[in-house]
Order: sequence, then C-alpha cells, then structure tokens
Amino acid sequence: MAFRTVGKSIPRIEGEGKVTGKTKFAADLPFEGLLWAKTLRSPIPHGRIKNIDTSRAEELPGVHVVLTGADVANVFVGTRIKDQPVLVTDRVRFVGDAVAAVAADTEEIAATALTLIDVEYEELPYVTDPVKALEADSFPIHEDRSVFKNAPAVPQGMSTHNLQSYMQWKNGDLEEGFRGATRVFEHTFRTPLSHHGYLEPHACTVHVHSDGRVEVWASNKGPWGLREQMAEDFGVPKEKIKVHIVHVGGDFGAKASLIDVPIAYWLSKATSRPVKLVFDSTEEILAGGHRHPAVITLRTGVKEDGTLAAIEALIYYSGGAYASQKANPHVTVLGGRRLASMYRVPAIKVETFCAYTNQVACTQTRTPGSPQVVFAFESQMDIIAREMDIDPVELRRRNVLHDGDSSPLGEKWDHILMGKVLEQAAKASRWKTSTGKNRGWGIALYERGAPEGKASAALTLQADGTVNILTGVPDVGPGFYTIAQQIVCETLGLPTDRVTLTFQDTDSLPYDPGTGGSKQTNTSAHAVYKAAREIRERLASLAAGQLGCKAEEIYQQGAKFLGPDKKSVPVVDAIALAVKENGGPLFHLTMHEPGNSPKVTGFTAQVAEVEVDPTTGAVKVRHLTTVHDTGVVINHLTLTGQIEGGVITGLGFALMEENAIVDGRITTLTLGDAKLPSIGDVPPLRTILVESPTGPTPFGGKAIAENPNVPTAAAIANAVADAVGVRLFDLPLTAENIYWELQRKTREPSPPRA
Repeated sequence: MAFRTVGKSIPRIEGEGKVTGKTKFAADLPFEGLLWAKTLRSPIPHGRIKNIDTSRAEELPGVHVVLTGADVANVFVGTRIKDQPVLVTDRVRFVGDAVAAVAADTEEIAATALTLIDVEYEELPYVTDPVKALEADSFPIHEDRSVFKNAPAVPQGMSTHNLQSYMQWKNGDLEEGFRGATRVFEHTFRTPLSHHGYLEPHACTVHVHSDGRVEVWASNKGPWGLREQMAEDFGVPKEKIKVHIVHVGGDFGAKASLIDVPIAYWLSKATSRPVKLVFDSTEEILAGGHRHPAVITLRTGVKEDGTLAAIEALIYYSGGAYASQKANPHVTVLGGRRLASMYRVPAIKVETFCAYTNQVACTQTRTPGSPQVVFAFESQMDIIAREMDIDPVELRRRNVLHDGDSSPLGEKWDHILMGKVLEQAAKASRWKTSTGKNRGWGIALYERGAPEGKASAALTLQADGTVNILTGVPDVGPGFYTIAQQIVCETLGLPTDRVTLTFQDTDSLPYDPGTGGSKQTNTSAHAVYKAAREIRERLASLAAGQLGCKAEEIYQQGAKFLGPDKKSVPVVDAIALAVKENGGPLFHLTMHEPGNSPKVTGFTAQVAEVEVDPTTGAVKVRHLTTVHDTGVVINHLTLTGQIEGGVITGLGFALMEENAIVDGRITTLTLGDAKLPSIGDVPPLRTILVESPTGPTPFGGKAIAENPNVPTAAAIANAVADAVGVRLFDLPLTAENIYWELQRKTREPSPPRA
C-alpha cells in the first residue's frame, strides 16, 4: 500500500523547541512562592540511626522546615510492593538512603542546612552480592518482608531471607531433554550495576494546597501511574491530585517510580508552599535509576548435530535495598522469560531470584533483565559453536524458530522472520569475509514483541481546517508526538502543517499507560488512530450530505472525499462544516481497548567486527551491523534513531558502563567517572530493516525501542573471543579485564570457566 505520510522521515514535531532551548523541563518551571528541597543521605551502606539532631538546621535563616523519619513514620512507597520509607526512621540500608529533608528559600540555603544536621550511626554488616545475600548467614536487610503491602508470594518452604521475589518459567521435560543431549555446557556470567545514563536528573515540584489539592510537575514518564501511586501511598483521593505533563530529558525505564516526589510532597504538605527538588548528578547516581547486577548460571544440553536439547538457568538479580521500583506484579525482573526465546528448545527451566542487597534500589532498564540474560546465553551459544567446531552463524541457523515452531515456553507466533533476519545479518555484515591478526567477529540474536494496553486520546477540529491531538503521553525522546501526527495526517489526508499536538495533565483525559516497554505505538497511538478514524466517518457523512449521496457511497482519496459522480469535498471543508454545525471547535474523545492483536513478535540480529590490541586489551569495534524485523515503518528517521541510540546503549553496557561498589559505596559518582559512550566510541553502523505488514500497531508496525540494545554486548564479547581467544564471562569488557585475561591465558592456558 502506498502511503502519503506513513513511512516518511518526517522531522520531530517537538524538535525545534529542543534545539532552540524553548522546551521547558521540570527543573526549568517557575513558581510563585517556591521553596527548594535538599535531602540528607546516608554515608554508610548499613546501620542503625542512634540519634538525629536537626536543631542547628532549623535555626538557619531561610529554612522553613526540616523533616526526618519521625515526621513521616510508617509511610512506605512503591510501584507495587510498598517497602521503601519516604525517610528512614531507625535504619539505613544503602549509601544514599534518605535520612532527612529540608525546604528553604534557596537551593544554597537548603544545601547548607544539610551540613548542620547531626546524625549518629551504628554500622551494621552489609552485603552487595545477590548470591551471598540469600545465604542464611548473611545479615538481614529487612526483618520480615511479609509486613510490606503487595509483597509477592513465594513457594511454600522457600526461605524469604533477603528475598525480594522468586519467579520460575518452565516448559517440557527437562530430564528427558538432558538425557538426549550429547554434550552439556555449564557456565556462569556476571553483569554489573550501572546507571541509566539519562542527562536530565530526577526533578519535580509539588504543591500541596491548603484545601488539600495536590499539583505535581515531575520528570516522570507515567503521569496516571504517578497519580495512582501517590493516592495509594499518601491516602489522598486521586481526584484531588493533578499531575501536569512535562517533557522528560531521558528515561530508559527509570522515571516511573516515586524516587523524588514523596519528599517534595511531604515538605510541601508541611509548608503549604510549592517545593522543588532537583537531584545533582552525584545524588542521581546515589539514589536514581540503576540496572540490576546479575549472576547467571546456564546449563545447556546440545545434541550431536548442534541442536538444543534442554536449558536450565539460575538467575540472581541484585535488587538493592528496596524492591519499590519494580513495576510488574511479580516484583521481579522479567528477562528470564525470554531466555533463548528465538530458538527451538524442547525443554527449559528458568529460575529468577531477586535479592535485597545494600545498594541503591534497581528498576526497569531498557528491556529489563534481557541485556544481562542475552549476554549470558548468546555468549554460551558462541562457546558451544567453537567447542563443537560449528560456525556461530550456522549453529544459530540450525536452531532458530520458523513458522509453525513454538517458543521455548510454548508461545505460538505467526510470521516468524528470525531466519530471514539472521541471513540478512550474515549477508549485510559480510560475515567473516575479512580477517586479520587480533580481529574477530561475533553475532547475537534477540526477540521481543510489543505489549498492548488501553489508552485515550482526543482530537479537536478547528474552523480553519486544522486538527489538534490531545495526548497524555509525556515526551521522553522516542518521537511519539511525530508518530501521532503522521497517523492523523495519513487517516484524514491532511498535510503535517495542519495537525498539531498538545498535552496537559491527568485531568484532561481518562487514562494513558505512560511510556515504557516498547508499547507506546501499540497503545496510545491506537487511541489516536481510533479517534482519527471516528472523525473521518463523521466527516464522510457530512461530505455525503454536501454531495447528495449516501455516506457509504463516499470514499476518501487523499485530502478529498469523493462521491459516486466524482464530485468532491475537500477534507478541510468538511472539518469547517463540522465545526460550524457544532457551534465552535469540535472536541472528540476516544478510548482504545486492546483486543484481537496479531500473534507476532519482532526479531533482531547483530554482528560485531572488532580489533583487540593484545598489549593493552583495548577493543575497537570496527563495524556493527544490526538487522531488525520492523513491520511497517511509520517514520524512518525516528525508527533509525531508536536503533542507533539502542545500539550505542548496548555498546556502553558491553565495554565501559559500571557503577563499581567498593566497601559498600559506589565509586563512580559523576557521569564522567561512570563512563558513557561518546561520539568517539561509536563505530560505523549498518542498519538493515526487514519490513512486512504484519505488526500490531496502526498500519502494521512493530516494537523497536528495546530491541537494538539487547544483543550488542554478546555480539561484541563473541567477537573479542574470536579475535584473541579469551572468553570474558563478566561485563564490562574493559581493556584492563581483557589484558589480565590475556596474561592469565599466556601463563596458564585453561578451558573456559565452568
């Protein structure tokens, strides 16, 4: 089908405001009578609070209120489980735990006041390793998890000592699968703690009015979810809470939780003044969003021909001091359910343990848990290939799903394109056609579909023939506003300059699910598309009246409605007529409810070509090819931007990102220390799209945001092993780690670590 607007590289509708500095973020917004907040945070990883003296801070001129845990006792917050106190009362559980908070006339006064608060601690043993945390002799971080609201159930008889949650996925006869295997491979992999890397820190302003109304302006991607959490956790009727939608300067999964808003809320409640809280970069790394560190043990049985027979996985995630930021009902990390999901696996069992540890609480990070799991399994696939003397591409070719196959957990999908994506990756990368000393190739695969859900949207028709979209989606960067504009333009036959977009607050629409999970185009965009189609039907009826025919005789051709005699009514004229008959601008609200979505998913393959300097261990990624099963692409510019950004995210995860913890303390307290990829780290990227009209979104698109970042680390690790013959089981693949592994190999050659 030929589209007028869909499939085109339309520039971002919000782009000009960002590049000119006109766009305002949460920290930029001015308020009358504003107070500034600062939070005193724990300097130790675990300890009891013996005494807090706030008297000197309270006496500082310009300070309006100082709060401690005693002022908000028994108030716990969380997206699902309510296990994190707004301010701690008797015990701190990580370096960065919130101990006290100040509201003052200026940010400087608030910061000074923190230095005047005296806290006496009694240090306790701490643990940061998730495996050790679950051992019976480790010090308990929480005495009894069952007291927390929404604490997930665990199997009867399982110890809950330092356990946030347990989850198991299984299918097939595992014992029979391993009996049929010619060889069994077992390896353990580790991935580190790392910050999401968004440039805008957490920022919010909360105003609790004297009449009980609450207004919030927050760097938060889920305004309706934020309102629900505040209502539940603070005992405020949600009708009294209005969350204003603001632009979000990067998210990647972290900005949906009650990290900063609760402190600003209680300070505002105490003063009846608007209170602004903005993290600096150090506080962001101490207390903001982080990816779960993981320890993953894989036991994989393989038949003589290289086909997979059985997989058993044991995954430990370090969840941090609180599980409050996990959004799913199981309070777990769901990466394990996609282990080997692009392959035929007759039998599989995956167990996931999330442990309480004395570190910052972890949350969703661009494809929660999957980068860790795919790094482990796709690395092991490469080990298997080399041990069995099978080319890595060929091994995957023998195992990938095809139409009619079931996934390892028994899911049945239509239009399975994994094989085609794999072949395109091998061809486009020119797999192993160039060789050289210390140069190597690596490949990795991934599968992920688009979640669905309900959402609302509204269109307003104006007398001049223009249309405004009202959405509840915060702009976090992926380009949804432009996608919504294109959908309306395509449906109504209008040029982009006649379709605008606005956002307001949680009072303006019934509901929006918020950005995240690669679902926006499969939820909120469906609401926009439904509203546009309903408006089109109404306009077609008006055009039929003008042309003297029946509505069913009208058909649309671009920007015109045509009747049976080929006479036409321009769409803009029909809009003007609708507005005239309405007596003013026509507001049309609709709600999308999911149903009858196609049973499809999306597949990704990446190939990395690297060069390793054996004298230093430094890795240079010479080329990176990424191939995606995209469905119909609605906006090529936006889609390729998502892919390239995702690949770079995966590159950082592979090569450099780590918030190392030493003596219970994060040692990388700036983004410079933590390290993120810069333009100098980005290799030449080759992107191939496998398009087909099979996706679940409007016009047949598929999810893209969380696919490109997942296989990158495994592809690079496999390429490093190919280049210099050493296998790293732990991320990141720093020059230092590679160098010492090369030295170990030189001194004492040994088989891969089991």
